[in-house]
Amino acid sequence: MQNKNDVTSIVALGGLGEVGKNMYVITHQNEILVIDAGVMFPEEELMGIDYVIQDFTYLKKNESKIKGLIITHGHEDHIGGIAFLLQHVKIPVIYSPKIAISLIERKLNDNNIKYEHIIPIDENSLIDTKHFHVEFINTTHSIPDSYAVVIHTPQGVIFETGDFKFDLTPIGPMANLHKMAKIGSEGVKILLSDSTNALSPGFSKSESCVDETLNDIISKHYGRVIIATFASNIYRIKHIVETCRKNNRQIVTFGRSMETSIEIALNNGLLKDRSIFIDANKAKSLKRNEVCILCTGSQGEPLAALTRIANGVHKQISLLNDDLVIFSAKPIPGNAASVNRVINKLYLRGVNVYTNEEFSDIHTSGHAKQEELKLMLRLVKPQYFMPMHGEYRMLMAHKQLAMDCDIPSENIFICKNGDVVELTNEGVRRGESVEAGDVYVDGSRVGDVGSIILKDRKTMSKDGILLTIININPMTRQLLIKPNVTTRGFIMVNENAELIEKIERKITSIVKDALQKNTYSYTDLKNQIILDLYPYINSLTGRHPMILPVIMEVRQA
Repeated sequence: MQNKNDVTSIVALGGLGEVGKNMYVITHQNEILVIDAGVMFPEEELMGIDYVIQDFTYLKKNESKIKGLIITHGHEDHIGGIAFLLQHVKIPVIYSPKIAISLIERKLNDNNIKYEHIIPIDENSLIDTKHFHVEFINTTHSIPDSYAVVIHTPQGVIFETGDFKFDLTPIGPMANLHKMAKIGSEGVKILLSDSTNALSPGFSKSESCVDETLNDIISKHYGRVIIATFASNIYRIKHIVETCRKNNRQIVTFGRSMETSIEIALNNGLLKDRSIFIDANKAKSLKRNEVCILCTGSQGEPLAALTRIANGVHKQISLLNDDLVIFSAKPIPGNAASVNRVINKLYLRGVNVYTNEEFSDIHTSGHAKQEELKLMLRLVKPQYFMPMHGEYRMLMAHKQLAMDCDIPSENIFICKNGDVVELTNEGVRRGESVEAGDVYVDGSRVGDVGSIILKDRKTMSKDGILLTIININPMTRQLLIKPNVTTRGFIMVNENAELIEKIERKITSIVKDALQKNTYSYTDLKNQIILDLYPYINSLTGRHPMILPVIMEVRQA
């Protein structure tokens, strides 16, 4: 049996069975390389949670082995967790593309984190440690400076694609297919490939098609144009700017993330004409066909600029009858209902709306579809394959694509977060799993939002809360006045006086019985109220509100 010290291991701490939260860890003996540190945005059932991040326990236990964090590109699901990671784990250096560095530095500044060990990388960069030799390959994605990572290890080559697509007429640089093929011809032990669009047949459309369609729509419209898109899609922003320049339109931007992305694009030379951007006051002096509003809100976010415009509560923009609103983005799974609500409100206000469903060329994905995933498999020609970055059904669909490309089923590893894949002299095998779960970020709190808190929030959202205030004389251990009952989200107190009186009488009975026992503490009393009142309220209403007893000591002279 092979010595454990000669094994190279791969473990995902995030990104498997989910879209987002990407983090992949490569280990050989006393060295660790971490690839990406993203966040995942919460589903609706995670009430009040801002982000979901990785459990850093494995990295904390092996902190001394970490040689660096490698960033593939600047999207939130790949860099959004860096600020949290740096607060818990010592990372000696971050290797990052130029655009991602700008985004990371802003994020660290927002969190008052000082970190000076960020080294820029490009396709010609090399990283060498005792056991690892790392090189990079330019890929095409919806944000500039996106790279695949190739790690040469003692047990073979690991090829990690990052997020990618194949676009033969891209807005930015083309993916380096020649370098991919060269590395594939030299031998790749295992491929880790993006699975986000593994369920979508065919090839993704080129960004150039979107450019042509937007130009056609905008050039024919004689009123104001409002475009909502992802702030992180800098290439889309770039050709919206170029289209507006061709059609003599000035651009007003709304949304902090949109303004940040534009500033970064200007500072890095991706956008060159700062004068095309104007403020809302100057736009009022221009003709309607000379203005384009570029804003956030393509996903129906409640506080985003477009949602506030649709609701008629934006301080600077009111909709006009000849406005044209373009959704140059596809709803993320789970956001369709929110997007549809915003679209309906826009129609109610009498404006024209173009969505991706009606005009398929006003948006294209930055992720490879099935035929592109097959092309990657054919170029790289790996011995083994591990689908990554996707829900379980996406990983399974990607497995079938790999089998169609002649990779044996037994050489394909469908993993979940925490599973370990080991590279050995004999091949690739499964190892012993490590700790890898979800950690919730709730405001400034990280990791202390447990299942009990979430259960309480769900209870309050479903059945409401009942608060009862009980005034007791501690000297005589007597109830001074009848309990005061109030509710939120349970019933309307003014319209249910009889029910409230029944509940108050029940609480009075519970308290008086309990106070007769001299050994009863206030904690015991609160527990007894909850224990007896819960089934009583359920029998009267069929509801299960959260019950919060508050005991006030009132000393009488």
